[in-house]
Amino acid sequence: MDPLLVVNFKAYSQGIGTKSLEIAHACQEISERSNVEIILTPQPTDIHVLHKNVDLPIYAQHVDPITPGSNTGSLLPESVKNRGAEGTLLNHSERNLLLSEIDTAIKRCNNLDLKTIVCASNIEIARACSYLNPDYVAIEPPELIGGDVSVTSADPDIVKNSVNASNVPVLCGAGVSSGEDFKKALELGADGVLVASSIVKSQNPKKAIKELINKIR
Repeated sequence: MDPLLVVNFKAYSQGIGTKSLEIAHACQEISERSNVEIILTPQPTDIHVLHKNVDLPIYAQHVDPITPGSNTGSLLPESVKNRGAEGTLLNHSERNLLLSEIDTAIKRCNNLDLKTIVCASNIEIARACSYLNPDYVAIEPPELIGGDVSVTSADPDIVKNSVNASNVPVLCGAGVSSGEDFKKALELGADGVLVASSIVKSQNPKKAIKELINKIR
């Protein structure tokens, strides 16, 4: 299986509208020339345009554990599916869910053939979430998210131990920004990485992506 790179656009101004499409095109170009699979997680309003214009998997950043009905302000799994999403992140540290809610959301997504990447802030949560059978668990210590130090150097044991504790493939994120970070994540047993600001907020996203995968051959 090829290494996986998940690019989270979050709600950065550099990653919405036409800017999201520019980043997406750069990701597709590089993915086609490398052995790295890339998944894009844009704002929900940009899912459809990316789905129509880019040949890469598009995931939602979140869905709520709800069914169709009176849930004003919630994000329905059917809605992202209908706009072209193939999966979703769940339980990002910026959008936490209860374990019971994660379970319900995974089941709802399974029924719709939406893949799931469940984020976990520590090994215990990673272990518990893995038993709910998402497609991936992503270990991301929240104190390192958006910072300049990668989890792979700040706390490599949390990656390795999460891999050992998990029933499903593991990704890692938080501070990942260089080729060495990506390479180290794979060496620790992860199947790939989650990246956000180092690409989306870069002055040159294409160059940032190339630098991120330059050690992966």
